[in-house]
Amino acid sequence: MIVQNLHKNATGLDTVAHRGMKLKLPVQDWRMASGINSMFLAATEFADACREFPIVFVTAGKDTDGSPNLAPIAVFGVTPTENLFVTGERWRGRYMPAVLRMYPFCMARINDEKLALCVDMDFKGVSDTEGEALFDADGKPTEMLKGVQQQLETLEAEVQRTRMVCKRLQELGLLRDMRFDATLPGGRQHSVDGFMVVDETKVAELTDAQVVELHRNGIMGLVHLHWMSMRNMQPLMEWHVEREAATAA
Repeated sequence: MIVQNLHKNATGLDTVAHRGMKLKLPVQDWRMASGINSMFLAATEFADACREFPIVFVTAGKDTDGSPNLAPIAVFGVTPTENLFVTGERWRGRYMPAVLRMYPFCMARINDEKLALCVDMDFKGVSDTEGEALFDADGKPTEMLKGVQQQLETLEAEVQRTRMVCKRLQELGLLRDMRFDATLPGGRQHSVDGFMVVDETKVAELTDAQVVELHRNGIMGLVHLHWMSMRNMQPLMEWHVEREAATAA
C-alpha cells in the first residue's frame, strides 16, 4: 500500500539500479509523518490500536461496481495536517500502525496477483555508504529485505481482508456519519467530522442470524474494539489544546 502523503517518491526496487543502495535503519526521525493526521489500519491491528487512537471509517475511493470503498483509520490529530503523536523527531505513542511502521518500504500493486516492493527515495536514510544493504554482491535480496517483503505481503493480504470487513458493514447498513464536538478553553467550539462509526442502534436491530454470522467471522469483535477506541477522542482533543497553548507561548 502506497500512502501518497507519506511515500512521496515510492520507487520499485531494481537489482541493478539499486544494488549498492543502503538504508539507515531503524527509522529514528518521524518528522516526515508530522503532517499526517490519520493512517489506514488493518483489522488485525484493532486490538493494539484501540488503546491509543480513535478508530473510525472513511471513504477511500470506489469499488469496481461504483460503490464507495471504506477503510478504517487511526486518528492522530483533530485538524487536517495535525499529528499529535509526533513530537520533534519522536513518535510518542506505544503503538504505530503497520503501514507507518514499515516505512520507508511499501508495496505497489501492479495487478490482482503481482506486487512490487518499493522504497521512498525521499527517505533521509537512503545512502550509498551507511546502513543496511538491500542486495548482496550477486544482486540477490539480503535477509533483511526478504523479511521486509514477507511482512509487506502479509500486510497486503490483511488489507484485502479488511476491505471485505468494511464491505460487510456497508452491506448491512451499520455505518453512520458522525461529528465530534468539543468546547475548548475560552469557550471556543471545535468539531471533527468527515468520518463514520458503527451505529449501536443499527447493530441492535440485526437479526439473530446476522449477529451469529458477525460473531463467527470476527467482525463483531472488531466492532466492539472500534467502539472502545472512541474513548480516545477526548484525550486527543486535550493534546490538541496543550499543543495550541505551547505554540502560542
